[in-house]
Amino acid sequence: MDLQGNQNAPPPLELGGFADWLVEQGLLGLPLEEQFSGFCDRLHAAGFDMARASMGMGTLHPRYGAQTYVWRVGGGPARPPGKAAVEIVMRDRISWQNEDFQASPIHHMRTTGTATLRRRLDRNAPLDFPILEDLRQQGMSDYAAHLVLFGKIKESDEARSGVFFSCATARPGGFDDAQLTQVAALLPIFGLAVKSRTTYDIGRTVVETYLGRDAGDRVLTGAIDRGSVETISAVLWFCDLRGFTRVSDRLPGDELVETLDDYLELMAGPVHANHGQILKFLGDGFLATFDLTALDGEAVCRNALKAAAELRAAFPPFNEARQEAGKAVMDFGLALHLGDVLYGNIGASDRLDFTVIGPAVNEASRIQSLCRPMERNTLISAAFHEVACGCHGELESLGFHALRGVREPQELFTLKG
Repeated sequence: MDLQGNQNAPPPLELGGFADWLVEQGLLGLPLEEQFSGFCDRLHAAGFDMARASMGMGTLHPRYGAQTYVWRVGGGPARPPGKAAVEIVMRDRISWQNEDFQASPIHHMRTTGTATLRRRLDRNAPLDFPILEDLRQQGMSDYAAHLVLFGKIKESDEARSGVFFSCATARPGGFDDAQLTQVAALLPIFGLAVKSRTTYDIGRTVVETYLGRDAGDRVLTGAIDRGSVETISAVLWFCDLRGFTRVSDRLPGDELVETLDDYLELMAGPVHANHGQILKFLGDGFLATFDLTALDGEAVCRNALKAAAELRAAFPPFNEARQEAGKAVMDFGLALHLGDVLYGNIGASDRLDFTVIGPAVNEASRIQSLCRPMERNTLISAAFHEVACGCHGELESLGFHALRGVREPQELFTLKG
């Protein structure tokens, strides 16, 4: 760092064994907040008089572009007993690129290639970043920042190419230069430990985003062999949008994608809120499961029915708001079925899909295809009705109907009202 001398210099930091401890944290793969809290706590205990520290890095997440961890000496007034003294701030992709970020030290250092930054915060010093004025108002006297770069494969990976570390002190005269040099020497090792955990977190986020939470967890814990499947009993949720073809024929591409995303967000919310897992998006709809394994079947059916009722209630006001805004509107069709399915990896040797297959999946699809001709947005199978015995008062029979490929007509139900 570009360090300046301090009078009445304190003794060197007691950092014996610190590097080995950092390596151990990286090998353990502890959560980032634990690693950062431990790093800051140990630095402070070693004699480094910092009152605040922060760590920031980009991430690969559909909603968030970056994450920041803030440590305060003593944890601050809101620190729960036994919890890490760290505040976690997730920054969405829009705010990550807004004016506040553009005026931050981390943005300046990334764009200018600056590895270190030091600013005195005494009353007469000019301040070139808004955060520095905030820190001065909090009584801080000195600020130092360091950027530990990972290197990047291509330019678009810049956001995930390193760890930003900053610290501030209220010590009269600011940080001691020699101590800052000691801390700077530890940061590459700390950055490597952080990178190890960050890589794992990004991998988990990616597989959960594209496969679902349970399927993603199974893949990450070793269920990656082709043919690695098991039989599970599950409620199958099969839904799509009615009117999508009509809408897609007249909307430009960007507006069509925005419309589809808005509707799929609306349809996904009740599933996630009631313990379901979206396994696969299928164009303008998706297949979801409510796993009955080791759970009470009636309770799981109740969760699925609650999700269906919430979806049905959400559509009218959503469509009304879209109509008032002059936007295209659509309806939905949903089938709820129950049965045993094969759950796991299906596909080619080098390209797999984690999915469900079996007669029950086919039957759910065929039930859903009857929503339009029967002029119902929710159809429920007899197999589901049989297990959901405590919910019969919420359902009404629609009689027996033929399903393509199924020998005997099946009784179908719908939600009352």
